Amino acid sequence: MATTANTDSDFFGFEELLTDEERSELAGIREALQREIKPLANEAWERAEFPFETFETFAELGIAGFEFPEYGDGVARRPLFNGFLSVEMNKVDPSLAVASGVHTGLAMGSIYGGGDQHQRDRWMPDMVTWNKIGAFGLTEPEGGSDVAEGMRTTARREGDEWVLHGSKRWIGNGTFADLVVIWARDEFDGNVKGFVVEKDMPGFRASKIEGKIALRSVQNADLWLDHVRVPEENRLQHIENFRDTAKVLARTRGNVAWQALGVAARAYELAREYAVTREQFGKTIGGFQLVQDLLVKMLGNITAMFGMLTRLAQKTAEGTAGPDHAALAKSFTTTRMRECVAWARELFGGNGIVLDYEVAKFFADAEAVYSFEGSREMNTLIVGKSITGQSAFT
Repeated sequence: MATTANTDSDFFGFEELLTDEERSELAGIREALQREIKPLANEAWERAEFPFETFETFAELGIAGFEFPEYGDGVARRPLFNGFLSVEMNKVDPSLAVASGVHTGLAMGSIYGGGDQHQRDRWMPDMVTWNKIGAFGLTEPEGGSDVAEGMRTTARREGDEWVLHGSKRWIGNGTFADLVVIWARDEFDGNVKGFVVEKDMPGFRASKIEGKIALRSVQNADLWLDHVRVPEENRLQHIENFRDTAKVLARTRGNVAWQALGVAARAYELAREYAVTREQFGKTIGGFQLVQDLLVKMLGNITAMFGMLTRLAQKTAEGTAGPDHAALAKSFTTTRMRECVAWARELFGGNGIVLDYEVAKFFADAEAVYSFEGSREMNTLIVGKSITGQSAFT
């Protein structure tokens, strides 16, 4: 017997925890993203190009200022609202959401949290309006998970300048960013420090990484710093060592967990819609038990992700969320996301490997989301240390 279908990936209605004003604003942003961004997304992904008109829409929506209200519209958004915003952006296109996240979460977050007031006032206004685009240079060609101890990029002070030398890899927005926050090890004291490198500085070079299978619209770059001279005023004044860098990563790691939820939710929505329209053996495949099993497993994962991330947002607002909470959220949600996109692609059969049905993009993009901001294994060890009091890092 047919019944009225519940089509919402937010099956338990977590969005109802937002205020009326927040839901209204979110609905307006959702409509703008669908109207302005979605029509650009698939073609840009297939061509591995970035549609720069996206930044114009982001600027009009004011989203770069949501976490930095004194530089935005003056209205502080709650972490829960920002989480739901991430879900909506990633349901439209994970690549464009990542480009925004690199700019706002990593680059602006580093300057806001690691810079002094003069540095904030110098760079944040242009970044909030997207007049200057930021990137974040931490990962290196020979260093990913071990970059804290194994960072090879160096900084040497010479008078009122620093000389940066080394290379970075996988730097989102790196080919076109106006400002790149570069992390380098001070040759004098061995501590990691942060520097804002401007794209026209002599000795700085970027090259696009080709051949990606995931987040294809994101312009990831290899960066080279050949004795780049950076003035002391471009050194982030409140960054003293890698522990300060880790504070930035802990916050953005929670953002990636919300991103994983958005990717999983969209894959589920695509699969559910396909299941109730695709006909085989004389009826829609949504009426078959094995198809319903796939959909319900996806929905269960998504609901668990909503619950964990809602509580993480509440703890963030209370100031009680720790790096271990963010690490568990990232590890758990990206693993569940990976299951969801695989089940969704499976439900589509052969149609699941072509861009026409869109699920292939989310299936591929999930691999990058699963990997960055700390692998599942590294985040597991962060949580393991928290619950046992013993470090298993080697």
